[in-house]
Amino acid sequence: MIGKVRRGGRVAGLLRYLYGPGKANEHVNPHLVAGWRDPDELEPPLRADGKRDFTRLTTLLRQPCAAIGEAERVWHCIVRAAPQDRDLTDAEWAHLAREVMHRTGLAPYGQEAQAVRWVAVHHGDNHIHIVATLARQDGGKARTSNDFYRLREACRAVEAELGLRRTAPGDRTAAKRPTRAEREQAGRRGWSQIPREALRSQVAAAAAAALSPEDFLARLAQAGVRVRLRRRDDGEVAGYAVALDHHRTAAGAHVWCGGGALAADLTWPKLCARWRRTPLDELREKVAAAARDARDEGEFFRCLAEQGVLVRLRHSQANPGQVTGYAVSLPGMTRTAGRAGRGSGEQVWYAGGRLADWLTLPRLRRRWRTGGEDWTRAEREALYGEAARAASAAAARIRQAPASAADAALGNPVLAKAAEEYERAARTAYGRIPAPSPEGVRLRSAVRLLALSGVMDRDTTLAGMVVIGALASLVAAVADMRRAQQHAAQAAAAHQAANRLLTQVTVSAMPPTHPQPVRLRQDSPGQPGSTVREPRHGW
Repeated sequence: MIGKVRRGGRVAGLLRYLYGPGKANEHVNPHLVAGWRDPDELEPPLRADGKRDFTRLTTLLRQPCAAIGEAERVWHCIVRAAPQDRDLTDAEWAHLAREVMHRTGLAPYGQEAQAVRWVAVHHGDNHIHIVATLARQDGGKARTSNDFYRLREACRAVEAELGLRRTAPGDRTAAKRPTRAEREQAGRRGWSQIPREALRSQVAAAAAAALSPEDFLARLAQAGVRVRLRRRDDGEVAGYAVALDHHRTAAGAHVWCGGGALAADLTWPKLCARWRRTPLDELREKVAAAARDARDEGEFFRCLAEQGVLVRLRHSQANPGQVTGYAVSLPGMTRTAGRAGRGSGEQVWYAGGRLADWLTLPRLRRRWRTGGEDWTRAEREALYGEAARAASAAAARIRQAPASAADAALGNPVLAKAAEEYERAARTAYGRIPAPSPEGVRLRSAVRLLALSGVMDRDTTLAGMVVIGALASLVAAVADMRRAQQHAAQAAAAHQAANRLLTQVTVSAMPPTHPQPVRLRQDSPGQPGSTVREPRHGW
């Protein structure tokens, strides 16, 4: 069952429409199935001309608003059964209507004489309309906060009770959909992408690759996204909003979108929770960023110092003036009780090669000598290998312990389209950030390092295919986990992302002159069968 809520309008006009023929004569036998009183008592009578007389019902529905001196406010809810469901009886629709009014808090059970007044109209096509006036009979205020989510709870409860097709919960895992006005505006102006969707993609990509809040803001600025911060009285950042330069109002002002308006997990507090990582991960990412930005050895060590990284140089025993290597650490990274951590004791140092093979000083010097900014094939293959191992470890964790695997499921596939499809499957309910797991931290660190390495080239195509194959296995594990959790929509999204990843791997292995369609099975709940996707060459 799918429900939606509308507010506004006039109760008299709405009732006349519901009892009328409809826009295409689709209304058949309109009648009340439920209400705050017996529906037979409330049913509008027929006049001599054969039309309904709504005077009494309209007056009764308006009375609570008039009693408290407020303007008429209408709450209109439409609930429709799935096309595959059987036709429900009037008694079953009445039960659903009462459950909706109870769970939304508008008319709880036992408060028929105190809560809002409402009626439910059934006029065919396996759906009903619930019409209520937002004023309680006892003079209290009718509250509608989170009514959509309470509506989803009522629909899912009745689905389970009546054996109907199960639908996804209203757990805010779906991204906010663009409004009709946004879609029409994009069409009129010839934009290839709706601004809200473009912003969500850019913010999600920046958040995945960023090492810190400062890095996140810098990446958005580099992508051409305008950012406006909201600060508390003490100066701490409490939130942010983003805008595109070409998206403006008629007066020329930018149209801003808060992070929460893009997706539930893109609010500022939840992004900051995502960036929390172990000291070693923080150190590795800072050194990698310095290696990416530096053009010579001196600039590399200056970048490390600017980021607060402690550096200890290793000199040649034969030639004391020659630097042969380096080790790094962070303030407070000390050895306590035999383990490395934050605390008092001996400073813990990590050689560049312990952080990553390509971060040794000889390899960095070779890079600086060539004067090229691109990463070598060996360096990129090392990164891809670590990303593949991290994805495989995360997939194994999900399959072995799905109940505790939420953090491991937050990895980001390397293909933009697959990432968009995977986004909903990976998002936890209500945008909660799960507790970090070793697999999730490792995968996230690998993704950030891949972002530093740049785009894939022909020399690293095979290694890239291995990474994407491992990511496909990870996404398939997430799909199985969501299916076991009975989250049909998230399972379907994960299957779709896995299909796209596998298609890309298959296409990359094909001779470019003989492309063939790839048929992949999609066994998500409620969507049996298979889908055929036409492969596209290139990354």
